[in-house]
Amino acid sequence: MAERCGRPIVRIAELEIEASQLESFRALLAEEIEASVQNEPGVLFLHAVSIKGSPETVRVIECYVDHSAYHAHLTAPHFLKYKPRTADMVRSLRLIETEPIVLRAKSNQHSS
Repeated sequence: MAERCGRPIVRIAELEIEASQLESFRALLAEEIEASVQNEPGVLFLHAVSIKGSPETVRVIECYVDHSAYHAHLTAPHFLKYKPRTADMVRSLRLIETEPIVLRAKSNQHSS
């Protein structure tokens, strides 16, 4: 953990969602992301997208202040609620570790 202190953690989650559960999954994911960004100071951003033409192929780009913020996210009540509620909807999940190169965003972001 010490080697990551102070460095942002960026992960990409690659998910395949059961097509019949897609709308329910999206609603639960939106609820979880909103709670994470609102309630966790260590969450810098969470962006969820689907691959064009393949709505069941979802990618979540996650950025945390540091390693301890990432671990705090994994134990946050809203995440612990989200995980079992979506477990049967997710056909596959792969987490990709990254090495941040440049992370920049406008300060007054709006999401849709």
